[in-house]
Amino acid sequence: MLVAAAVCPCPPLLVPEVAAGAAPELDALRAACSDAVGELLAADAELIVVVGTGPKAGVWTEGGAGSFRRYGVDLAVRLPAAGVAGPELAPSLTVGAWLLARAGAVLPAHACAVRPDTTQERLHGLGRGLADLADRVGLLVLGGGSACRSVKAPGYLDERAEAYDAAAAAALAAADTAALNALDPQLSAELQADGRAPWQVLAGAAEGAGLRGRLRYDEAPYGVGYLVASWL
Repeated sequence: MLVAAAVCPCPPLLVPEVAAGAAPELDALRAACSDAVGELLAADAELIVVVGTGPKAGVWTEGGAGSFRRYGVDLAVRLPAAGVAGPELAPSLTVGAWLLARAGAVLPAHACAVRPDTTQERLHGLGRGLADLADRVGLLVLGGGSACRSVKAPGYLDERAEAYDAAAAAALAAADTAALNALDPQLSAELQADGRAPWQVLAGAAEGAGLRGRLRYDEAPYGVGYLVASWL
Protein backbone atom coordinates (compact mmCIF):
# COMPACT_ATOMS: atom_id res chain seq x y z
CA MET A 1 0.00 0.00 0.00
CA LEU A 2 1.24 3.48 -0.81
CA VAL A 3 1.84 5.48 2.36
CA ALA A 4 3.78 8.47 1.02
CA ALA A 5 5.19 10.03 -2.12
CA ALA A 6 7.58 12.81 -3.01
CA VAL A 7 7.29 14.45 -6.42
CA CYS A 8 10.41 16.20 -7.71
CA PRO A 9 11.71 17.35 -11.08
CA CYS A 10 14.93 15.77 -12.28
CA PRO A 11 17.05 18.24 -14.27
CA PRO A 12 20.78 17.44 -13.97
CA LEU A 13 21.27 21.07 -12.88
CA LEU A 14 19.66 20.07 -9.60
CA VAL A 15 23.06 18.57 -8.72
CA PRO A 16 25.32 21.47 -7.62
CA GLU A 17 28.44 19.94 -9.15
CA VAL A 18 26.70 19.85 -12.53
CA ALA A 19 25.27 23.35 -12.23
CA ALA A 20 28.65 24.72 -11.10
CA GLY A 21 28.48 28.53 -11.02
CA ALA A 22 24.75 28.54 -11.69
CA ALA A 23 24.01 26.30 -8.68
CA PRO A 24 22.66 29.10 -6.42
CA GLU A 25 19.89 29.79 -8.96
CA LEU A 26 18.21 26.51 -7.98
CA ASP A 27 18.83 26.63 -4.23
CA ALA A 28 15.11 27.06 -3.49
CA LEU A 29 14.24 24.11 -5.72
CA ARG A 30 16.90 21.95 -4.06
CA ALA A 31 15.59 22.87 -0.62
CA ALA A 32 12.02 21.97 -1.60
CA CYS A 33 13.18 18.61 -2.99
CA SER A 34 15.16 17.92 0.18
CA ASP A 35 12.11 18.65 2.33
CA ALA A 36 9.87 16.41 0.20
CA VAL A 37 12.34 13.52 0.20
CA GLY A 38 12.96 13.95 3.92
CA GLU A 39 9.23 13.70 4.60
CA LEU A 40 9.02 10.63 2.36
CA LEU A 41 11.79 8.91 4.31
CA ALA A 42 10.12 9.79 7.61
CA ALA A 43 6.89 8.05 6.60
CA ASP A 44 8.00 4.63 7.86
CA ALA A 45 7.86 2.92 4.48
CA GLU A 46 9.33 -0.56 4.08
CA LEU A 47 10.35 0.04 0.48
CA ILE A 48 11.04 3.12 -1.63
CA VAL A 49 10.44 2.93 -5.38
CA VAL A 50 11.96 5.59 -7.61
CA VAL A 51 9.88 6.27 -10.74
CA GLY A 52 10.93 8.33 -13.75
CA THR A 53 11.00 8.31 -17.52
CA GLY A 54 13.63 6.59 -19.64
CA PRO A 55 14.36 5.79 -23.28
CA LYS A 56 13.05 2.31 -22.59
CA ALA A 57 11.03 0.75 -19.80
CA GLY A 58 12.99 -1.00 -17.09
CA VAL A 59 12.91 -2.18 -13.49
CA TRP A 60 15.79 -2.23 -11.02
CA THR A 61 15.27 -4.55 -8.04
CA GLU A 62 18.82 -5.75 -7.41
CA GLY A 63 20.70 -2.49 -7.21
CA GLY A 64 21.36 0.19 -9.75
CA ALA A 65 24.01 2.81 -10.34
CA GLY A 66 24.34 5.98 -12.36
CA SER A 67 26.78 8.81 -12.85
CA PHE A 68 26.93 12.41 -14.01
CA ARG A 69 30.04 11.93 -16.12
CA ARG A 70 28.09 12.76 -19.27
CA TYR A 71 27.86 16.28 -17.84
CA GLY A 72 31.58 16.48 -17.16
CA VAL A 73 31.30 15.69 -13.45
CA ASP A 74 33.03 12.70 -11.84
CA LEU A 75 30.15 11.83 -9.53
CA ALA A 76 28.54 8.40 -9.24
CA VAL A 77 25.49 7.32 -7.21
CA ARG A 78 23.75 4.08 -6.28
CA LEU A 79 20.34 3.13 -5.06
CA PRO A 80 20.33 2.89 -1.24
CA ALA A 81 21.10 -0.44 0.39
CA ALA A 82 22.29 -1.94 -2.87
CA GLY A 83 25.08 -4.41 -2.26
CA VAL A 84 26.15 -4.35 -5.89
CA ALA A 85 26.32 -1.61 -8.48
CA GLY A 86 23.64 -3.20 -10.64
CA PRO A 87 22.68 -2.11 -14.15
CA GLU A 88 22.97 1.52 -15.19
CA LEU A 89 20.08 3.71 -14.14
CA ALA A 90 18.17 5.92 -16.57
CA PRO A 91 19.17 9.61 -16.23
CA SER A 92 16.01 10.59 -14.35
CA LEU A 93 16.53 7.74 -11.88
CA THR A 94 20.15 8.77 -11.42
CA VAL A 95 18.94 12.13 -10.15
CA GLY A 96 16.52 10.25 -7.88
CA ALA A 97 19.34 8.14 -6.47
CA TRP A 98 21.29 11.35 -5.85
CA LEU A 99 18.34 12.87 -3.97
CA LEU A 100 18.02 9.77 -1.79
CA ALA A 101 21.76 9.67 -1.09
CA ARG A 102 21.75 13.38 -0.25
CA ALA A 103 18.98 12.70 2.28
CA GLY A 104 20.93 9.82 3.85
CA ALA A 105 18.44 7.15 2.79
CA VAL A 106 19.18 3.61 3.96
CA LEU A 107 15.84 1.95 3.15
CA PRO A 108 15.84 -0.62 0.35
CA ALA A 109 15.04 1.09 -2.93
CA HIS A 110 13.83 -0.22 -6.27
CA ALA A 111 13.55 1.85 -9.43
CA CYS A 112 11.25 1.86 -12.41
CA ALA A 113 11.62 3.69 -15.73
CA VAL A 114 8.64 4.25 -18.01
CA ARG A 115 8.62 5.46 -21.59
CA PRO A 116 7.20 8.98 -22.01
CA ASP A 117 4.62 7.72 -24.51
CA THR A 118 3.17 5.00 -22.27
CA THR A 119 -0.63 5.06 -22.11
CA GLN A 120 -2.46 6.17 -19.00
CA GLU A 121 -4.05 2.74 -18.61
CA ARG A 122 -0.70 0.96 -18.49
CA LEU A 123 0.75 3.54 -16.13
CA HIS A 124 -2.24 3.15 -13.82
CA GLY A 125 -1.77 -0.62 -13.73
CA LEU A 126 1.94 -0.22 -13.05
CA GLY A 127 1.20 2.11 -10.16
CA ARG A 128 -1.20 -0.37 -8.62
CA GLY A 129 1.43 -3.08 -8.92
CA LEU A 130 4.07 -0.92 -7.25
CA ALA A 131 1.74 -0.12 -4.37
CA ASP A 132 1.32 -3.86 -3.76
CA LEU A 133 5.05 -4.59 -3.49
CA ALA A 134 5.02 -4.18 0.30
CA ASP A 135 2.67 -3.32 3.14
CA ARG A 136 4.12 0.20 3.27
CA VAL A 137 5.49 1.61 0.01
CA GLY A 138 6.88 5.08 -0.65
CA LEU A 139 7.36 6.57 -4.12
CA LEU A 140 9.91 9.11 -5.27
CA VAL A 141 8.32 10.38 -8.48
CA LEU A 142 10.59 12.23 -10.89
CA GLY A 143 9.46 14.53 -13.67
CA GLY A 144 8.60 18.09 -14.48
CA GLY A 145 6.04 20.23 -16.21
CA SER A 146 6.26 21.95 -19.55
CA ALA A 147 9.53 23.09 -21.10
CA CYS A 148 7.81 25.86 -23.05
CA ARG A 149 7.22 28.71 -20.60
CA SER A 150 9.47 31.32 -22.26
CA VAL A 151 11.26 32.08 -25.50
CA LYS A 152 14.48 30.86 -23.89
CA ALA A 153 12.93 27.56 -22.76
CA PRO A 154 14.13 24.29 -24.36
CA GLY A 155 10.84 24.05 -26.27
CA TYR A 156 10.47 27.79 -26.90
CA LEU A 157 7.31 29.65 -25.81
CA ASP A 158 3.98 27.86 -26.11
CA GLU A 159 0.91 29.71 -24.86
CA ARG A 160 -0.62 26.46 -23.62
CA ALA A 161 2.25 25.73 -21.24
CA GLU A 162 1.25 27.96 -18.32
CA ALA A 163 -2.27 26.50 -18.13
CA TYR A 164 -0.89 22.96 -18.38
CA ASP A 165 1.50 23.55 -15.50
CA ALA A 166 -1.21 25.22 -13.42
CA ALA A 167 -3.47 22.19 -13.87
CA ALA A 168 -0.66 19.81 -12.92
CA ALA A 169 0.24 21.92 -9.88
CA ALA A 170 -3.36 21.96 -8.69
CA ALA A 171 -3.63 18.19 -9.09
CA LEU A 172 -0.43 17.58 -7.15
CA ALA A 173 -1.44 20.03 -4.43
CA ALA A 174 -4.78 18.27 -3.93
CA ALA A 175 -3.52 14.70 -4.45
CA ASP A 176 -6.15 14.58 -7.19
CA THR A 177 -5.56 11.29 -8.97
CA ALA A 178 -8.39 11.84 -11.45
CA ALA A 179 -6.88 15.16 -12.57
CA LEU A 180 -3.46 13.57 -13.04
CA ASN A 181 -5.01 10.75 -15.04
CA ALA A 182 -6.69 13.35 -17.25
CA LEU A 183 -3.40 14.91 -18.41
CA ASP A 184 -3.29 14.48 -22.17
CA PRO A 185 -0.33 12.44 -23.48
CA GLN A 186 -0.20 14.27 -26.82
CA LEU A 187 -0.28 17.74 -25.26
CA SER A 188 2.26 16.65 -22.66
CA ALA A 189 4.61 15.49 -25.41
CA GLU A 190 4.16 18.71 -27.39
CA LEU A 191 5.00 20.74 -24.27
CA GLN A 192 7.92 18.42 -23.39
CA ALA A 193 6.41 17.70 -19.97
CA ASP A 194 8.33 14.64 -18.79
CA GLY A 195 6.31 14.39 -15.58
CA ARG A 196 3.09 13.18 -17.19
CA ALA A 197 3.93 9.48 -17.25
CA PRO A 198 5.48 9.25 -13.73
CA TRP A 199 2.63 11.33 -12.29
CA GLN A 200 0.12 8.90 -13.75
CA VAL A 201 2.03 6.01 -12.17
CA LEU A 202 1.62 7.87 -8.88
CA ALA A 203 -2.10 8.30 -9.55
CA GLY A 204 -2.47 4.55 -9.99
CA ALA A 205 -0.48 3.76 -6.86
CA ALA A 206 -2.39 6.28 -4.75
CA GLU A 207 -5.87 5.18 -5.77
CA GLY A 208 -7.82 4.48 -2.58
CA ALA A 209 -4.87 5.32 -0.31
CA GLY A 210 -6.45 8.47 1.08
CA LEU A 211 -3.28 10.57 0.85
CA ARG A 212 -3.29 14.35 1.10
CA GLY A 213 -1.12 16.59 -1.05
CA ARG A 214 1.07 19.59 -0.38
CA LEU A 215 2.68 21.68 -3.10
CA ARG A 216 6.17 22.80 -2.05
CA TYR A 217 7.46 24.50 -5.17
CA ASP A 218 5.90 25.87 -8.37
CA GLU A 219 8.22 27.99 -10.48
CA ALA A 220 9.58 28.03 -14.02
CA PRO A 221 13.30 28.83 -13.96
CA TYR A 222 14.83 28.64 -17.44
CA GLY A 223 11.30 28.48 -18.83
CA VAL A 224 10.68 24.96 -17.47
CA GLY A 225 7.84 24.23 -15.06
CA TYR A 226 9.30 22.62 -11.96
CA LEU A 227 6.87 21.25 -9.37
CA VAL A 228 7.66 19.70 -6.00
CA ALA A 229 4.97 18.04 -3.89
CA SER A 230 4.47 15.72 -0.94
CA TRP A 231 1.67 13.20 -0.62
CA LEU A 232 1.07 11.76 2.84
